[in-house]
Amino acid sequence: MQVVAVSARASHTPSKDTRDGIRLIAGLGVEGDAHAGETVQHVSRMRADPTQPNLRQVHLIHEELHDELREQGFDVAPGVMGENVTTRGVDLLGLPTGTKLRLGEEAMVEVTGLRNPCKQLDTIQRGLMNAVLDRDADGNLVRKSGIMGVVLAGGDVRPGDAIEVELPAQPHCPLEKV
Repeated sequence: MQVVAVSARASHTPSKDTRDGIRLIAGLGVEGDAHAGETVQHVSRMRADPTQPNLRQVHLIHEELHDELREQGFDVAPGVMGENVTTRGVDLLGLPTGTKLRLGEEAMVEVTGLRNPCKQLDTIQRGLMNAVLDRDADGNLVRKSGIMGVVLAGGDVRPGDAIEVELPAQPHCPLEKV
């Protein structure tokens, strides 16, 4: 389980720039990223209620999703879908709410929920929005575009850093969109 890539961008755009490293700041998010802040920074959510807490300080996507999308003909790479941290070897979508992820030696992110994909994905590549949505055996919508979290402990995160997973106490609550 490791960090494959890290990304950030100061402006609100669908994609983020990959970097050699990012700094997570407790209670805020990724230093220099447009979505960092104690209160919500997502443009549409700010219009609805700018005082709501920011449960989307850090966006993580599993590189296995990129593999799946490339097999379908999409040209995706770390940061393209707006994630800050691209992982490998962690079943991000299967984690319960409240899971803690240690990224590298110091940084700790608490998982708050699923990323709810938006139509901006189609500005990256036509059909990408639908490609990250699926249905389970019962017909329920499955959002595959990663997870969101808040920063509990700050620190530097770089490609190659190990990821440690600490599950919350039982009973586990499945991830919901945030």
